[in-house]
Amino acid sequence: MQLRAALQTALKTLLQHQVPSAHLAAELLLMHTLGCDRAYLYACPERELGAEITDRYFRFIEERTTGKPTQYITGHQEFWGLDFEVTPDVLIPRPETEHVVERVLEIATERKLRKDGRLRIADVGTGSGCIVLALASEFPRAVLFGVDISRPALVVASRNARRLGMPERVKFLESDLLARLLDKDFAGTFDFVVANPPYVGEGEIDMVQREVRAFEPRVAWGGVARGEEIYARLFPQALQVLKPGGCVVVEIGYNMRDRVLPLLRNNWTDVEVIPDLAGIPRVVSAQKPR
Repeated sequence: MQLRAALQTALKTLLQHQVPSAHLAAELLLMHTLGCDRAYLYACPERELGAEITDRYFRFIEERTTGKPTQYITGHQEFWGLDFEVTPDVLIPRPETEHVVERVLEIATERKLRKDGRLRIADVGTGSGCIVLALASEFPRAVLFGVDISRPALVVASRNARRLGMPERVKFLESDLLARLLDKDFAGTFDFVVANPPYVGEGEIDMVQREVRAFEPRVAWGGVARGEEIYARLFPQALQVLKPGGCVVVEIGYNMRDRVLPLLRNNWTDVEVIPDLAGIPRVVSAQKPR
């Protein structure tokens, strides 16, 4: 079968199964099968794929029709211009989460912290390590910690650190939120606490996309009694580990602004809400008083 015909057949199959972003999935899975980039697909539409390659490609397409995310099939997802390994043990990094990284960079620039770059940063619920490793790439002199309650997730994050040439840059710890960093050696020493925590409440699970609900680890995206519950636990801990003037920067769900902001009413200053590119409140930042 020619490359063009295989791509068209795959696209038709994905559309019949109402797979989101079907065209993109068909292309990415063929790129993964061939080990090529998108330009090659359009430069060589008449290439004969051969039976073995064709069969492998359509096995990937069949997997995608079950709802399994493309990223779990290919094992990769780009974030902040970096290539991350992803497995079903970790949440798939989303473009919206890059706003957390952007907000840290904005604050660091405003306060002239980037020139020196000797920051201490803790990433809570690090998952694949995408946020903390993106920050490590921006702050080469920073001391960084990635914590997660899931040991399998920490294994993936550690592999990503090695793959990206930063095996010594981040210390990964198994921890329920910031529990491992609450002792006297860490208290009041951090410049930033960042997080993309699980924020889908039990009453909202049915609203979650099938791909997430059926395939991504619930410990990473939800299942808490109420969506704001995780922030109510995290913010007091962040106050303990942050130095005066340090900041917490967190991602929030699309409908959580009015539930999260009251949790910052006391003990915090300079509370800001940053929208994503669609105008949806996506990131909240706040400062510990000086």
